[in-house]
Amino acid sequence: MKNHFLVVCVWLTVCLAPVCAPAGQSFEVSQFISPDTCSGCHSDIYAQWKNSMHGLAHKDPIYQKVAKFFLTGLTDPGEVEESESCVKCHTPVGVVSGFPKKTSDDWSKTPEIATHGIQCDFCHSAVSAEKMYNNGMVLSPGNGEADPGIKRGPIKDPVPEFHEAEFSEFHTGAEICGTCHNVKHVAFGTDLETTYDEWAAGPYNSDDPAKRVVCQECHMRQKPGLPATGSTPRPDNPGYASDIGPERDHVYTHYFVGANNFVPQQFGDTEKTAMAVERLTHAATLTLDTTGIKKGRLTVTVSNTGAGHKLPTGLTNARQMWLEVTVKSKKDGQVLYASGALNADGYVADSATVYHTIFGDGKGKPVDNISLAREILTDQRIPPGQAVTETFKLPAKTPCKDVVVSVRLQYRICSQKLLDLVLGKGALSVPVVTMAQIETSL
Repeated sequence: MKNHFLVVCVWLTVCLAPVCAPAGQSFEVSQFISPDTCSGCHSDIYAQWKNSMHGLAHKDPIYQKVAKFFLTGLTDPGEVEESESCVKCHTPVGVVSGFPKKTSDDWSKTPEIATHGIQCDFCHSAVSAEKMYNNGMVLSPGNGEADPGIKRGPIKDPVPEFHEAEFSEFHTGAEICGTCHNVKHVAFGTDLETTYDEWAAGPYNSDDPAKRVVCQECHMRQKPGLPATGSTPRPDNPGYASDIGPERDHVYTHYFVGANNFVPQQFGDTEKTAMAVERLTHAATLTLDTTGIKKGRLTVTVSNTGAGHKLPTGLTNARQMWLEVTVKSKKDGQVLYASGALNADGYVADSATVYHTIFGDGKGKPVDNISLAREILTDQRIPPGQAVTETFKLPAKTPCKDVVVSVRLQYRICSQKLLDLVLGKGALSVPVVTMAQIETSL
């Protein structure tokens, strides 16, 4: 299976392509309150959010380099429009307040508050979503610290102090997440990210309240040591939403951890790096059937047991989730068969079994840069609650006894080849996470 590497920037953050501000909405940057101000009363929540993929959406230096790299050389108006739109996800406060408006802007001039990515006052000023893609968020911010206005959230009996506060049903549903976590090409309409749609079509979107699990029930219940996936407990988190407020039976956490264990690491945040690994290692399971080894076959089943969306999700022509299968001699450890092992450069072989999407140019030719994506050629990912089975053909005369068969489901947030292209070979190594593994001795 061919693996395509050269993809546009946005893979490194929670929300990759256009997050278009609702038509007619524009504000003064002074209307938004800095997260640093919010930390004065919400210190725990602020500490969780800081260095999260929401908080780092604009500051991420890898994103900044990749975004501008893939804009270079584009001439088609639709392709340019898409590539210019990265900022709409990565700094939505900047977009609705006037700067930056596009990738080619001089980001060194970004107002300080707009550098904070997906921040407190963006989400808690939201009142609804006008569409379920490209950030249709409808905002109603206050007027800065002097008149902070109403902040909205999931607490039914808020006790306001610095600002007014009210319960918001919108903040308890999947739609507040889905309006950004569905992404369409701004010019061609191609579905580039479909995380919300994947959830909506799956078993977690149940009409039975006892079985229904929305985004927040996994991603805003996780804390260190508690991955809070579909296959692990997701208990309430008693505590304080505000340093000066009452104790609550449950307070949603704000780590906003997904599968990105790379970017927080660049900022020295070992806690969120470890939490991403915890989430990944509780997302899938493997089963191995060796009964066909006498006929030169191994069968591996990968089950999506922990994610409420497909595995992987996000901008999945950039993500790499693949199977690594090896057969070794018990006697001397000689490798008799291998599939999915990294080469000397750290690249995944084209022949590996990779779960991802491949975009096309509208004429059936694969493209790497999502700005060029006019069609989806293949989508080989695993829906929530489902499984796929792969068969591996062994070389002739591979022994069927006195061997050790091992399988690992591997993941990394982007390809090493992509990063080498943008930053230069050897500049950074993308970490690989083993999501699941199984081994048997014959």
